[in-house]
Amino acid sequence: MKQRFLVLALFLAFGHGAFGGCYVQPPLPYARDALTPLLSADAVEVHYSKHHAAYYRNLETLLAGQPCATLATLLRTAKDRKVLNNAQQAFNHDIMWSSMAPQGSAPLDRSSLLAVMIDAQFGSADALVAEVKAAAKGHFGSGWVWLLADKEGSLRVLATENAHTPIDDGVTILLCIDVWEHAYYVDYRSDRASYVDTWVAHINWAWAATRYADAMA
Repeated sequence: MKQRFLVLALFLAFGHGAFGGCYVQPPLPYARDALTPLLSADAVEVHYSKHHAAYYRNLETLLAGQPCATLATLLRTAKDRKVLNNAQQAFNHDIMWSSMAPQGSAPLDRSSLLAVMIDAQFGSADALVAEVKAAAKGHFGSGWVWLLADKEGSLRVLATENAHTPIDDGVTILLCIDVWEHAYYVDYRSDRASYVDTWVAHINWAWAATRYADAMA
């Protein structure tokens, strides 16, 4: 498991060109059946191998013959809407897979900087989770719900429309949940609420806490 997350971290940190192609989909950080009961192996296969993979294939086609760029660079500089949308969705899904972990495998360390800030701002992790659930269930249409930290370390829950990625200067993305219907339709059909309720038991708090500590260092 640690090796899988290390490979994904290298993709996010150094870009995809260093791994043999400009826009190469990173591997999952766990086996396809590792997220049950949240997502079945079939659901992960469809989401990862069809939806997520398509964004990377599209970027290879759209940017063929051009110099390699990191996804983060494309998010800030792309002028073509198709390039921007596919870069956003590729990036968002990279974060999404790391935001989840097998149930109970990545709890929040109560001594971590993130836990301290959660308690200070929200009163408890349960209260934060309730806000994330409300945002995810209440979001109209397709989009994403994020846990973000600003330069000072303050946290906020943000819902974004469609493919939009929150990459404002000084913002660190800690977690995200995909609320596009393709994220859950295989197992839940149109029942987003049940998907969200199950998702929160699979949050990768350890990954989020590490990202927060790194941002505050």
